[in-house]
Amino acid sequence: MAEIDGKRRFMRSSDAFTWAMEADPRLRSTIVTLVVTEQSPDWDAVVHRFDLLTRTVPSFRWRVLESPPPAPPRWETDPDFDLNFHVRRLSAGPDGMAGVLQMCRVAAMESFDLARPLWQVDMIDGLPGGAAAMIVKLHHALTDGIGGVQLAMTLFELAPEGHRPELPDVPSLRQPTRWDDLRDGVRYNSKLARRLATGAVRTAPRAFGALVRNPVSAVREAAATGASVYRTVRPVTKTGSELMTERSLVRAVSTHTVSLPRLRSAAHAVDVALNDAFVAGVAGGLRRYHERHGVSVDELHLTMPISLRTDDDRPGGNRITLQRFDIPVGEADPALRMTEIHRRVAQVRAERSLPLTQLIAGALNLLPRFVLGEVLLHVDVLASDVPGVPVPVYLGGAAVTEQYAFGPTIGSAVNVTLLSYVDTCAFGVDVDTAAIPDPEVFHACLVEGFDEVLALGNPPA
Repeated sequence: MAEIDGKRRFMRSSDAFTWAMEADPRLRSTIVTLVVTEQSPDWDAVVHRFDLLTRTVPSFRWRVLESPPPAPPRWETDPDFDLNFHVRRLSAGPDGMAGVLQMCRVAAMESFDLARPLWQVDMIDGLPGGAAAMIVKLHHALTDGIGGVQLAMTLFELAPEGHRPELPDVPSLRQPTRWDDLRDGVRYNSKLARRLATGAVRTAPRAFGALVRNPVSAVREAAATGASVYRTVRPVTKTGSELMTERSLVRAVSTHTVSLPRLRSAAHAVDVALNDAFVAGVAGGLRRYHERHGVSVDELHLTMPISLRTDDDRPGGNRITLQRFDIPVGEADPALRMTEIHRRVAQVRAERSLPLTQLIAGALNLLPRFVLGEVLLHVDVLASDVPGVPVPVYLGGAAVTEQYAFGPTIGSAVNVTLLSYVDTCAFGVDVDTAAIPDPEVFHACLVEGFDEVLALGNPPA
């Protein structure tokens, strides 16, 4: 809930869904982004940019309050908002970038202070060669991957000299009372009941008319939509992998980069999309990891975020749907693997349930929390492809050289997130160490999986 221009704000159903998953810490939905700069940025300029972000995107000054069920949680402007709590400056230790990755690992495992907005930033100076790093940690309820890239452009500059935009006024605040909270929750629930009843009254005659005019077609349409919704929400009761079965709260992170033109060339060689080549590389790494442990593997369960974001959507909030389907990990031929992945991804992108994402999320939010675990905890892998900034950018006058995103595992054994930057595909790998107790072995297998995909394209110049 928020007090912006006198209006209260309830979470969208998809944002509330990511928040509800926190009932099981294994489903924690924290995004950690690592930005590396050539030198230490101007600290005052960085703080100014984050101040600008919190004034232009008010959700970065919001905290979460629970609502009377079944209403979703509410956003409220934090009356004690302190920018210096959220944006902090540290010095690198003797471990350099290895120490920075350790900080990313801890950030991915830590919960948030629920009395404050759900984000924090650590700027780390003193890396080898004078470089610096920025670790941004935020909750998925604030934004999705593409929205995060859009938000980042408020922080980044297109030239090293940059400029300091004038700061708009801080969003207005009126602190609600307990009676306000109760009254608004009751009003929301009453309005929800009226919408459902009104929708049923309006929809029933149309559905009945379609049934009378063409009963066979109407039944087929309803059955196809119902089947699509079921595929979206069906529980997965067993992992596809016989090896990666356990889940925990412990994470390990690593990074890898490949050439964006080379990965695109490999995709074009097989007439598929870049995302298909990316998923095929992840699948190849999983196959090699299972082979390394003497375990056969055929198909594994994949969760893939699919963006529903339009040009009219604001950067904040989630405009994604999580689709789950099986991928042919056991296929050794990377070209055949890419082709089959392309076919299956196309089917998922054509699901009838996609426009119903908010309704589905709202329905799931009404279910007992353990149901979410049944839906998500037996997924083997999560793979997310996020188109990043296509041009060089600067942060506080310092050139940005690398960017990585460590997405949450959300119950899977591993999350591999591709975040592109200029002509580089940067992979952030977030591993649940109960499922993959030897993350360094998995990382080596993942590199080999991408090498076999890249070999299909043109050789490097």
